[in-house]
Amino acid sequence: MQIQENYNLSKLNTFSISANAEFFVEAHTEADLVEIFTLPQFRNIKKVFLGGGSNVLFTKDFDGLVILNKLKGIEILKEDSKNVIVRCMGGEIWHDLVTFAVDRGLWGIENLSLIPGTVGAAPMQNIGAYGAELKDVLENVEAIDINTGKNKIFSKEECKFGYRDSIFKNDLKGKYFITAVTLKLSKVETKNITYKILQEYLERNKIEIKNSKDISDAVSRIRKSKLPDPIIIPNAGSFFKNVFVKPAELEKLKKKYPEIPFFWEEKGISPQPSPSKGEGVIKVPAGWFIEQCGWKGKRIGNVGVHDKQALVLVNFGGATGEEVLNLANKIMTAVKEKFGLGLLPEVNLI
Repeated sequence: MQIQENYNLSKLNTFSISANAEFFVEAHTEADLVEIFTLPQFRNIKKVFLGGGSNVLFTKDFDGLVILNKLKGIEILKEDSKNVIVRCMGGEIWHDLVTFAVDRGLWGIENLSLIPGTVGAAPMQNIGAYGAELKDVLENVEAIDINTGKNKIFSKEECKFGYRDSIFKNDLKGKYFITAVTLKLSKVETKNITYKILQEYLERNKIEIKNSKDISDAVSRIRKSKLPDPIIIPNAGSFFKNVFVKPAELEKLKKKYPEIPFFWEEKGISPQPSPSKGEGVIKVPAGWFIEQCGWKGKRIGNVGVHDKQALVLVNFGGATGEEVLNLANKIMTAVKEKFGLGLLPEVNLI
């Protein structure tokens, strides 16, 4: 284990932002982490944990310790006629875990294909896409307390998952290093193709779903068509969370913008929520608000909004984190002024 000083992080974040960490180390084993957390010189300094660097924006140099999660390994803990329990270390690439599952005919995470980043970052924001979320299959999260170096296992309930949210982004932010997750995947077909964009893609291309890999492949193709490759155009994927409105707010918006897209998000309500009863929560794509404010495809200096997906902010080359943040703030202000609604960053700002 080698601790380096004044380490440049440009190759460790998908925005390709050049920022230096005062100290940097790669953790390949849980023993490495315990050693790091018990070293006196690092006990009281700030720490940031990196995986794939796909959901982070360094707005300046980091005066602390950056730890890169390099813990590897995927194993089947147990299985029966219906389910398989899979444990995956936090440093594995998330899509590699999806591939591991679909190659074995397992169901549960195929809709989450090609989400960038590592497995350890997945519980942080309860990753989700195309009608599925991590919490749907998660059994537990293993983590190490940075103050004591001791292991703790968090049940799904203890993770307090919400929309792109968890206890690890709130009460326990920066207090635990996620080392592994355990998922319960299904051997029995549990296809989830109700999400509108996915459903339309399958119908348009006359794709018959025979296994979980068919869904994984479809989702991957959709994502590639909509989102820029950070290797070609540095970005962090969706920069903002989608917006949730109440039925009354939606009705007000529909009067002025009849074409507004929206999706019902059920919150334990059955049958389908009814606007007349004031039930449910409605999701409106944040990208739509950004487009309506004229930001899609707009460029300011080294940064801009992607011309195909307004949720994505891009670095055209040489941008600083501060430039990206300033652009994000301008967009949030524009949406607030036009619609009276607040956008929230999905990206972790450091």
